[in-house]
Amino acid sequence: MHSTPQQPEDAAEDRSLRLPVHAATVTAEDLRVRLVLAADFDDTLEIDASEVESVGQAVLQLLVAARAEAAGNGQPFRITNPSPAFIDRVTRSRLADAIGLESGDFQ
Repeated sequence: MHSTPQQPEDAAEDRSLRLPVHAATVTAEDLRVRLVLAADFDDTLEIDASEVESVGQAVLQLLVAARAEAAGNGQPFRITNPSPAFIDRVTRSRLADAIGLESGDFQ
């Protein structure tokens, strides 16, 4: 029996950064590494926040820093599909502008 490896429908989705359901300090180091790699290899730095139910300070700090770094390098930065919980936490933390929610850098 001959089997062919399945190709992803969208290769860009393969490298997409998806925030975990609970984006907390324990997930921040992994996110930091993935942000650095994405910044090196992707034209647009896209972070999917659709599954987020809670997000901690360390992750928020990484997102603020990643957006600032992307802006400094002329690289587009976008939060995609932000969950209501993500939007609420970012807004209550007064970081909507720093993360890009106020300027429309989300889809």
